[in-house]
Amino acid sequence: MFSKEDKDQIEARGSSVQTAAEQVERFRKGFPWMKIVAPATPGRGIYVPSEEDAEAAAKTYETADIAGKCKFVPASGAASRMFKDLFSGLDKLNAGEAVADDAPASRFADSIAKFAFYDKALFGEAEETHDRKAILSRTLTDEGLAYGSKPKGVLKFHRYPDGEIRTAFAEHLVEAQDYMRNSDGTANLVVTVSPEHLELFKAALAEVQAEYEQKYGVKYNVSFTFQDKATDTMAVDTQNAPFRKEDGSLLFRPAGHGALIYNLNSIEDEIVSIKNIDNVATEAYLPVTAKYKKVLLGKCVELRDRIYGYLCELDHMCTPVAGYNEFTSALVPGYKTTYEDLSTTPEAIALCDDIEAFLKNELCITIPEPSDCADRVKKLREKLDRPIRVCGMVRNQGEPGGGPFIIEEKDGSTSLQILEGVQINQADPEAVKALSEATHFNPVDLVCCLRNYKGEKFNLLEYVDEDAGFISSKSYQGRELKALELPGLWNGSMSRWNTLFVEVPLETFNPVKVVLDLLRPAHQA
Repeated sequence: MFSKEDKDQIEARGSSVQTAAEQVERFRKGFPWMKIVAPATPGRGIYVPSEEDAEAAAKTYETADIAGKCKFVPASGAASRMFKDLFSGLDKLNAGEAVADDAPASRFADSIAKFAFYDKALFGEAEETHDRKAILSRTLTDEGLAYGSKPKGVLKFHRYPDGEIRTAFAEHLVEAQDYMRNSDGTANLVVTVSPEHLELFKAALAEVQAEYEQKYGVKYNVSFTFQDKATDTMAVDTQNAPFRKEDGSLLFRPAGHGALIYNLNSIEDEIVSIKNIDNVATEAYLPVTAKYKKVLLGKCVELRDRIYGYLCELDHMCTPVAGYNEFTSALVPGYKTTYEDLSTTPEAIALCDDIEAFLKNELCITIPEPSDCADRVKKLREKLDRPIRVCGMVRNQGEPGGGPFIIEEKDGSTSLQILEGVQINQADPEAVKALSEATHFNPVDLVCCLRNYKGEKFNLLEYVDEDAGFISSKSYQGRELKALELPGLWNGSMSRWNTLFVEVPLETFNPVKVVLDLLRPAHQA
């Protein structure tokens, strides 16, 4: 399948020929459908906090002992999809074709003065003469702002009454100093960017860092990371053969946000908040945003402490009270060390009953039928000792995003998962029924605990479900191809995590997927 030149190209990217071959085979055999038990809904998979519960969770977070925390912001890629409709309109105008008044490109041009990036010197004349073509061109191309090739994070999103203008990245800095501040007054951010955009982000940070640190009394520690090229995946043609470019070389493509599990895995902090670069609002929305982010953080701490407590009890249940002393190596008769020795005691059975009820009622986790008491302890412990994620869920209003479901795992257990539409078998009536009954969706607003009950970092790569990836149809220079995406960061990459879904208000979700979204109230100060 691969020539010597192919192998050299693959290895030069930091990958392996075996991995490349496995990716081609994945195209051929596809990915299995997720087996849906039911949609996660309030009372069954989604926790809906009362006002009192929300206040208690926020207080828990504010007083918790946390071994470092940071905000993780996926911000790779250009904003080209944000301006897709504008490019389409500009192409028509350049070709001498008419663009309807209610088309997105026309609505944008007619509202140009309402956008934070409006500059009278750049757009004033075109605005006065209603020159839509000039307005579009000066927004998208090097003739003006060149926003069509820049990343969302450095675009000017919000203009305030006092004249201040903030980028999406700047709004994340403002948020971080509120709800992700460490006890020493620092706010840590890890931002994933493309190498070609690094200098733009550094400039955007330099423009506001000193001002914000003085204004908010905070010290920012910002790290920029890249998606490793070694995680790019091979493309294939429509016959599932390796796709080759004009020069005969293999085509590799970025593997989607699932590749960022490697970046997340390198973070040393215990608690991490994840939020997309475009999901910000003006500072008027910060009180509600910060409140419910603290609710998610508090629920994460509560879940962490309860799971840690159970694991410590299991350890204590099997703590050697006789035998070899691990420090002195002195032999004490009657040593009992294994779950087989102690799992049948009344205390052990009661503890396992409590753990099993907790997993089922709080996290929708059931375990396969154990073979005996010792096997039951082993299965329960395996389910407990995992990374934790608490995901905000909003009522479904037709916005794009993954949905929360209860699924059946390969081993027969059940768990809470975030599924994308491509993971749901549209030919399965039961799956379609579950999809139609879903009440919430995931706005990519989550909090993670990355350490185990002994304070050690989890290796997050051990908790990825490799069968939860995606295959999509793309093109390259007009030729059709198939692209492979790794299991999504908050989908299959976190498949084997302990998960809690928490309802949060729709006001906390204000993404900018297309440029006209900036005309919504959350983005107009």
